[in-house]
Amino acid sequence: MANIKSQKKRIVLAEQANLANRSKKSRISTEVRKFREFIASKDFASAETKLREICSLIDRARLDNVYHDNTASRKKAGLARELSTAKSAK
Repeated sequence: MANIKSQKKRIVLAEQANLANRSKKSRISTEVRKFREFIASKDFASAETKLREICSLIDRARLDNVYHDNTASRKKAGLARELSTAKSAK
């Protein structure tokens, strides 16, 4: 356990940041699961809307340093690829 007051404060702040980051990642995971359900049910219009929403969430998480820039880009590209592949496989 830390003895220095400022370090005790940093520990508390780090825990708060960890909770916030986990919450953002969890929200994105939930939305991705819904997106994949739309693809599985061949509801591509809803899937496109959900993809835009997910990209917005990922971008906000990237700005908050939850995701690295490249990780955010990779996630968005992968989801777009999933939708494109599903559409072409009609």
